[in-house]
Amino acid sequence: MIADTALKRPNPEELLRKVQAEEQNQGRGRLKIFLGYAAGVGKSVRMLDEGRRRRERGEDVVVGATQLHVAPEVAKRLERMEVIPLRVLAGVPTMDTERILKRRPQVCLIDGLAYDNPPGSRHLHRWQDAQQLLQAGISVITTVNLQYIEEYKEEVERIRGRRVAESVPQAFLNLADEIEVVDAPPDSCRGEESEAGAGDVARRQLELAQLREIALLVAADVVERQLEKYLEQHGLEQTWGTRERFLLWITPGADAQAMIASGQRNAQRFHGEWFVVYVLNRRTTAERQVALERNLALARQAGARIEALEGSNPVNTILRFARSHGITQIFVPRTFRESWRSRIFGDVVDELIRKADGIDVRVFPQ
Repeated sequence: MIADTALKRPNPEELLRKVQAEEQNQGRGRLKIFLGYAAGVGKSVRMLDEGRRRRERGEDVVVGATQLHVAPEVAKRLERMEVIPLRVLAGVPTMDTERILKRRPQVCLIDGLAYDNPPGSRHLHRWQDAQQLLQAGISVITTVNLQYIEEYKEEVERIRGRRVAESVPQAFLNLADEIEVVDAPPDSCRGEESEAGAGDVARRQLELAQLREIALLVAADVVERQLEKYLEQHGLEQTWGTRERFLLWITPGADAQAMIASGQRNAQRFHGEWFVVYVLNRRTTAERQVALERNLALARQAGARIEALEGSNPVNTILRFARSHGITQIFVPRTFRESWRSRIFGDVVDELIRKADGIDVRVFPQ
């Protein structure tokens, strides 16, 4: 009972994060993002419709930036909105952030979040302008395509075969209070058959399915950050996440090759994170240390994040790390060469299973 209480007692670092999270939220505008995974899915229309509804409810809403070339349905909606004119800098139209700050609306709509600003601008990127508005207490509703998210550019490029120069960091998306994936309409590939063969249309549909899956994972990451912020603000402990996260506990002397291969497959299948961790032990023999290093080298080669942990109770140490990182599954090796002590009191795997409330434990026999 004492050990379980120790696991849940907040330490000074956790209390500091809670205070910092509360301070960051004071006076900050709210951020909503419409995320698309293909061009022409209707992000701009959805954003403007959201702005119109808010204005009808009495909020002060302006349009801070639009695409340089807008579709007819977008132009029609802009006619009914207050639009802050773009300013021209170095011959390039760009969002007039200073004018928006002076106007100080409650909500600012920003289309094309990934645009770069021209030389001479206060910020290099439009997303940084949006960040400034948020810090000034102005809520922002914006749009971005999956291909422009910095951490996913290479993956999207492999699917689409195209590369873009501009980007928005995932860290900015993680600031969002709300994110909405804008789905491609079901008939988005219809009409292409007259210009391309059925095989090209099928390939395009497969691409859209792959991009949609990535967009949903991005949105899940943002939702998880929202959860983390909420828990920090309310002093609650996080015991689960919105996506799969795997922790592989490597013990000295174990043959973890099969466990590592399984962890890699599962992480790839669920687009999840995976960690390989071990608890430092000064009494580990040289032979068992060699086996540990061999397992760690294999895990590094497979792309796992390696973490060395310290703690007097290995199970509590592992669970503390797991809960702080939103782990959903723990993999652990187990030998069935029982000692008299383990037959009477149980071993560390039994203890782990008993205490891992809310986390699945998968045992790999040795």
